Amino acid sequence: MAPYGRGYRLGGDEFCVLASTKALPAEAICLRAEEALSETGSGFSIGASWGKVLIPVEVVNASDALRIADRRMYSQKGRRADSASSQTRGVLLRVLHEREPELERHLDGVADLVATFGRQLPLDAEELDVLVRAAELHDIGKIAIPDEILHKGSELSEDEWRLMRKHPLIGQRVLDAAPALGEVAKLVRSTHERWDGEGYPDGLKGRDIPLGSRVILICDAYNAMTEGRPFRAARSNEQALAELRQEAGTQFDPELVKTFAEKVMPALERERYGSPPVNQPAESAAPAK
Repeated sequence: MAPYGRGYRLGGDEFCVLASTKALPAEAICLRAEEALSETGSGFSIGASWGKVLIPVEVVNASDALRIADRRMYSQKGRRADSASSQTRGVLLRVLHEREPELERHLDGVADLVATFGRQLPLDAEELDVLVRAAELHDIGKIAIPDEILHKGSELSEDEWRLMRKHPLIGQRVLDAAPALGEVAKLVRSTHERWDGEGYPDGLKGRDIPLGSRVILICDAYNAMTEGRPFRAARSNEQALAELRQEAGTQFDPELVKTFAEKVMPALERERYGSPPVNQPAESAAPAK
C-alpha cells in the first residue's frame, strides 16, 4: 500500500487500508489493488470487492467508519455476484443449446410460462427471479448425458432412462459451483419430483417438494405436451390442460394445477391477444379471487 497508506488484515479474506487521500483518492487506491490482483491469477480470475468511507467528512468515529465501509463492500460483492451468476448462466445455456439445439425453444417456453405463473403467486421480486432462473436452467444437467440418448428419436430404454434420471443431480452440482446460483440449484434438483412421492431423485412427496420445483414441473409438462416430441405429436392447449387435471394429486400439486387453469391460462391469453378470446366470456378470463 505504501506510499498511499497502511494495510491491516481484519480476518479471513478481509483487509482494511488506512489511506491518505492527499496522495491518491481512495477509489483509485482500490482500483489499483484490484488491478494488481488480476495480474497474479495465473490464468484464474481473482476478484475483489471494496467499500470506502471518508474520515472525517462522512463520519468521525472509527468503528462507524469500519461498519459503513463493510456494508458498502458487501453491497458491491452482491452486485458482482449477480453479474457473475448471469455470465455463468449464459455460458451454461450456450453449451446446452449447442449440444441440443431443439432444447433452446423448450427452455424459453418453460421460462415464459413460469414467469407468468410466478406472477400469480405471492412471491417477491427476488423469489420470482430465482424461480425463472431455475426454469431456464432446469435441464442443465443434460450437458453430461450422452448425445445418443439426448438425440434419440424414439422412446428411451430403461437403462437409458436410468441415466437420464441423473440429470437433476448433475444440474444441481453444476449450479452449486456458482455460489450466487445456490437457491436456483435447490429448485433444479427437485423439478422431477412428483406430488405422490414417485418422482426422482429423492422421492419427495407433497409440500416437501419446493414450491418453485412444483411450478416448473407443471410448466415443463404443459410445454412438452403442446410442443410435441419426436415420438409424440403435439397436443392442443385444451388436451394438455386436461392431462394436467387428470394427473393432479398424483404427478402434480392439485392446487397449483387449479391455479394454472384458472389464472395462468387466462393470463397467457391476455398476453397473447391483449384481451379475452372472442368465444370466451370476459369474466372467466379474469384471475380467480
